[in-house]
Amino acid sequence: MTKRNKVIYWIATLWLSLGMASTGIVQIIHMQEEVIKMKALGYPVYFLTIIGIWKILGVIAVLVPRLPLLKEWAYAGFFFIMTGAIFSHLAMGDPIIELFGPVLLLILTIISWFLRPADRKLMVNQT
Repeated sequence: MTKRNKVIYWIATLWLSLGMASTGIVQIIHMQEEVIKMKALGYPVYFLTIIGIWKILGVIAVLVPRLPLLKEWAYAGFFFIMTGAIFSHLAMGDPIIELFGPVLLLILTIISWFLRPADRKLMVNQT
């Protein structure tokens, strides 16, 4: 891995982790703005707790060394949560500005996953 890619990986991963952790905490504590958004999107409020916990656990999985299979699941979870958020906002006809956060986190997820170092990848035996 080149030094440039390593720097990009860590910048993307740290921003992704910050974004997921902060939104996860906001969702776990049921911040009023999040509750209003969730109701407007037609989802039950308890879904905030589930998503928030998944985000925090995903951040831990992405940041700790080793555990490549768990990292794959975390990245997949981030991808599913962010694409779900994007499509939910589109389906509701929300203003385009509402897509900024989920799209940014989706892009950071893809960059972090794509540029992760070899020791953070799941190595499958190829025969």
